[in-house]
Amino acid sequence: MRILLTGAGGQVGFELARTLADLGEVRAFDRSALDLADGRALEAACRSLAPGLIVNAAAYTAVDKAESEPGPAEAVNGRAPGILAREARRLGAVLVHYSTDYVFDGTARRPYREDDPVAPLNAYGRSKLSGERAIAESGCKHLVFRTSWVYGPRGRNFLATMLALAATRDELRVVDDQRGSPTSSLFLAEATARALRAIPAAGVASGIYHLSAAGETTWAGFARAIFARAAARPGFRAPRVVPIPTEQYPTPARRPRYSVLSHDKFAAAFGFAPGSWQSQLDDCFAAMGGR
Repeated sequence: MRILLTGAGGQVGFELARTLADLGEVRAFDRSALDLADGRALEAACRSLAPGLIVNAAAYTAVDKAESEPGPAEAVNGRAPGILAREARRLGAVLVHYSTDYVFDGTARRPYREDDPVAPLNAYGRSKLSGERAIAESGCKHLVFRTSWVYGPRGRNFLATMLALAATRDELRVVDDQRGSPTSSLFLAEATARALRAIPAAGVASGIYHLSAAGETTWAGFARAIFARAAARPGFRAPRVVPIPTEQYPTPARRPRYSVLSHDKFAAAFGFAPGSWQSQLDDCFAAMGGR
């Protein structure tokens, strides 16, 4: 089977290029080779390769910047998935796409289920929701995996930021009233490949599935966990983490205060459940080695 992978230069796409190799011939494109904002290029790539599986790991992820430039966010996160979905339907291919916990408003008091009402608080969340809807409306065979707080051993993310700041700061003020599930790019790539292998002979049960780490914490809790693991490195000195409310760290985009996701539907469909966010962080540090 031929696999078209977008976003191969990103933290999730980079890992997917490895984990999808057992499923078929992976043709991986980074942004320089295939820009999702270019609809004609997307169509041409799909029609040239005629893949049986399209995995869209590309996204506009600058949450705060999207508030001032919603157009580019919508082009990449909203319109491009719709184009890929229409091409998937024409080819009879399966489309895998990644969405976000930011489609919710954060007012829940228990993990969000796939059928809970959506009400994004920011332009990024609205653009991702637009992509979800475009895929559903296309009628193609699809798996949309909503995930949360993604980080990994490469790329720009919260883990990398905390380790960089630790080298120059004795104290870090980190938000402690937003709750979510930090999810490793390593896990997302492995779980995606495992889920695809677990698809029954009857075919894909198209729809949205929540795929993030189990458990929950705050950004301050995540920072402390990062520093606790980094403390094993020679010469590492952990800064003091000072918990602060969201109001003391204003950003252009509003974030949901609670965005933990339920994995019951995913586990029932694919036969396995995500591991804890703590174990995923352990795996990430192991992968980073001495870096």
